[in-house]
Amino acid sequence: MAEPGLLTGWGRTAPTHAVSVEPGHLSDLRKLLETADGSGLIARGMGRSYGDAAQCAGGTVVRLAHLSAIGEIDEVHGTVEAEGGATLDALMRCTLRRGWFPPVTPGTRQVTLGGAVAADVHGKNHHRDGSLCRHVTALTLESPGGTFEVGPGKDPDLFWATAGGMGLTGIVSRATLQLIPVESELMVVDTDRFGDLDSVMAAMEEGDDRYRYSVAWVDCTSPGRRAGRSVLTRGDHALLEQLPVRRARALSSGIGDARLKVPRRLPAHPLNGPTIRAFNEAWYRRAPRRRHGELQPLGRFFHPLDGVADWNRLYGPRGFVQYQFAVGPDHADVVRRAVGLLSQRRLPSFLAVLKRFGPGDPGPMSFPMAGWTLALDLPVGPPALPDSLDELDTMVAEAGGRVYLAKDARLRPDLLAVMYPRSPELAAARRRVDPDGLLRSDLSRRLGID
Repeated sequence: MAEPGLLTGWGRTAPTHAVSVEPGHLSDLRKLLETADGSGLIARGMGRSYGDAAQCAGGTVVRLAHLSAIGEIDEVHGTVEAEGGATLDALMRCTLRRGWFPPVTPGTRQVTLGGAVAADVHGKNHHRDGSLCRHVTALTLESPGGTFEVGPGKDPDLFWATAGGMGLTGIVSRATLQLIPVESELMVVDTDRFGDLDSVMAAMEEGDDRYRYSVAWVDCTSPGRRAGRSVLTRGDHALLEQLPVRRARALSSGIGDARLKVPRRLPAHPLNGPTIRAFNEAWYRRAPRRRHGELQPLGRFFHPLDGVADWNRLYGPRGFVQYQFAVGPDHADVVRRAVGLLSQRRLPSFLAVLKRFGPGDPGPMSFPMAGWTLALDLPVGPPALPDSLDELDTMVAEAGGRVYLAKDARLRPDLLAVMYPRSPELAAARRRVDPDGLLRSDLSRRLGID
């Protein structure tokens, strides 16, 4: 339980005590929970949530990266049990060579399994397969009130409060995940280019159900009728019969590694309005108008940013805000209005990603809901950004939508109950397993979840 350190909460200066739980020392985690005080305690995985969900200014942050053991795959049931600190990267490398793959993967595989449960992460296949916790069959949850074994059929209220509960019901020490079978480490991918937002949204509504995975990159920088021009990428896991003979070989853990690295010395603000607009123009022009049946490696299809080490440095010292919202199928106009707002106010988004969601999970704090989701990476700095994000919040809330708390660092507390009307169910679960409210984070304090 060594490695004391200092972490700074988002926008805060109070010191945070950082503690790592070493391999095989789960009892140390129990001691931390049993001796926690009113200053608060929260778990931290790989730090990819972009906001303050895994920060606890003045309290204790528990790092779980060393609790990363992965068990043997149950070939009969297609399940695997792993510790909460195991990354999806490690899990994929372990399972792929045996012909299995995680059922859901977000835009980066550099996240822990426990963190993925706490955020109930989603991927490009939500319209078909839902969020991660729909495929979790059992959890071991370490809370101040004790150790709880939960699952969809065992204490489901606590299980679903944990799914998307941002670590506020306890720390996931182990989880059992239902995998999906795959025959190769390649994807069969169809790519289509569209000149406006309405066209790509219509294509997704008409054809997404024919694919397991679907995602659209959206250009939010072009003005007028070109606002929202897009590149739609859809695909499925390649079958052996779809591969050329030279590529139909045994499975390996071939998901790729970072081949590029962002240098430490860069201009003060390398990603700004002009550079982002130039990138968007080049990205759109580079994409084929139509290319179907292309074979792509898993890593390129699912996690293109993982191929660039320290890619976040491209935003410079001021950093960026990642803003993601979801709205129902009858409120697609919110997506159009959001893209139009960014274009009109010349707020550059380096990466804007559009997906369709299927039905959400039963969890009261799980983010996905049937309809549309748009994720935006926005460099900090433009004077119009804060007020524009507030306008987006209001627009989303009035449409009955919500923002993704795993990426949030700025939502107003009064909007939490509007966007997550079942949040009292999380409070009820917390009272049972953490009656003194010892599990807390900067996010829970900011939004009044405590």
